This record gives sequence, C-alpha cells and structure tokens, in this order.
Amino acid sequence: MDEAVAYLDDSRNVSAYAGEARVEDYLALLKPRVMSLVVFTAFVGLVIAPGVINPVLAVIAIFCIAVGAGGSGALNMWYDADIDAVMSRTMNRPVPNGRVSPGEALVFGLILSGFSVVLLGLATNWVAGGLLAFTIFFYAVIYTMWLKRSTPQNIVIGGAAGAFPPMVGWAAVTGSVTIESVVLFLIIFLWTPPHFWALALYKQGDYQAAGVPMMPNVVGETSTRRQIFVYSILLAASALAPTLLGFAGWLYTAVAVVTGVSFVALAWRLLVAEDGAPMRKTARQLFQYSLSYLFIVFLALLTDTVLTRMGGWF
Repeated sequence: MDEAVAYLDDSRNVSAYAGEARVEDYLALLKPRVMSLVVFTAFVGLVIAPGVINPVLAVIAIFCIAVGAGGSGALNMWYDADIDAVMSRTMNRPVPNGRVSPGEALVFGLILSGFSVVLLGLATNWVAGGLLAFTIFFYAVIYTMWLKRSTPQNIVIGGAAGAFPPMVGWAAVTGSVTIESVVLFLIIFLWTPPHFWALALYKQGDYQAAGVPMMPNVVGETSTRRQIFVYSILLAASALAPTLLGFAGWLYTAVAVVTGVSFVALAWRLLVAEDGAPMRKTARQLFQYSLSYLFIVFLALLTDTVLTRMGGWF
C-alpha cells in the first residue's frame, strides 16, 4: 500500500499522466458495470411509480441518475487509488494504473455529480434531486472516505448508497418517498452484504493486503458465513413485501419465491461447506448468482407492473 501511495504522491510521476488518458479511461472511471445495475433499478422505480411523467423528462431523469452514479464512481476511484493499486481486482483501474491523474478523476467526478443533481432537480423535482445528491454524498464520503477503511460493517451501512436509485426514480415521478419505494430500497440494502461478503470470502488476500476491514478478515470465515445466511433469509423475505403491500402480482411473487429460495439454498451450502477450496468455490458461486438475482427480481417487478397496466391479468 505504501508503494502505491508513494507512486500517486510522487511529483516525479505527474508527467506520466499527461496526454495518456483516453475516452475509454474516463468511461472506466464511471464504473459502467455498477452503473448499469443502478440505472436499471432506478428505471424500474420510475416505471412502477404511480402517476405520469413526460417521456422526455423520464429519459432526462434516468440520464441524470446514470451520470450521478458515474460521478460518484469517479470520486471513489480518486480516493481509493492507493488501495486499488494493491488489489488484483482493481489494480488496472485508470488512476492506479497511471492513465488518469488523481486530480483529473476528482474534477471529473465533481463536475458530473454537480451537473446530474442540478439537472435532475430542474427537470423533475427537488425531492429527486436531493435524494440523488445524498446518494452521491453517501457513497463518496460516508462509505468511501469513512466506513470502507474503518469498520467491517462498511458494506452493511454503505450498502444504502446502492439502494437509493429506485427511490430516486420513484421520486422523479411522484415527488415523494413512500413505503413502496422504501421496500425497493430495502431489497437492495439486504442484498448488498451477502453479495459483497461472498466476494470477500474468496478475495480475502486482496482485502488483507489493502488493509480494508472486510468481515472475513476481521471476524473470520465462519462468522461471515453465518451472517451471509441470515441476511439471505432476510433478503428472500423482503422480496415478498411488494406482494404483501399490493403493488406486485403473482408473476412477480413466483419469481421472488424461486429466486429467494435459490439464494438461501446457496447461502446454506456456503455455511456448511468445508473450509479451504470448497468454501471459496461455493462463495464464488453465491457471488455470481447474486449478480443476476437483483436483475431478475427487479425485471420481474417491472414486467408484472407493465402487464398489469396493459390488461389487468397479473
């Protein structure tokens, strides 16, 4: 880590950044994979929200949420360049790799963040704009600058940042925060710990080298696996809340039950897996499944809502 920090701070290396950044490097600062999930869940929140929004304003709203997510991603990469440089999963990111300077990443992130908040507020309403601003602040400051390096609960609390987008999409239409949008938030919030802790279980070496206090490195594998299992049960239960609150039909319910049971089953397999390679293999399987889980659940909710509005069949 010290070598990475020294590299980024050494004035002799400043010239190495000049003229080397390409368009794709700035796109990488936006964390496009993370952004895609953020945009999709925000889109679902916007579409299923009661009320009507002008299609042009809807496109602007989704654009602003995407830009805001990208801006917060750039700020994250600016601040985390030192630890990114020593983790195999992140060492090739533009800042630690030297293709974009820390200062450029910071300015880029600040401009995108400010632009997205102002445009969303002006185009839709300031409840949505304020929620987007808080989301960016939560991810860049509360999670990245504080929680990530200070507590093994970093993902639990910091997961709120990734859970806000559907609330922002909902607020863009309604101008308010309701119990339905809170439920969408809750599903993502409870999904985050098992998703990232599964990753941390088979990437312990990376987090240990970077000095990030992820749960397996602090409390051990056994406790982490227990907590993953508990959170998986809570996640599967929370996914049924849209049905219980009456804004989802049987199509969504069927998908939520099947995917929830599958998630819990994988978490149970991880809980009872033998230590070593079998545990790491199962953790990787759970992580990979969790990537598709959230997309499937939100796609089912979107499909259920659209079909219901079209014909009342679901």
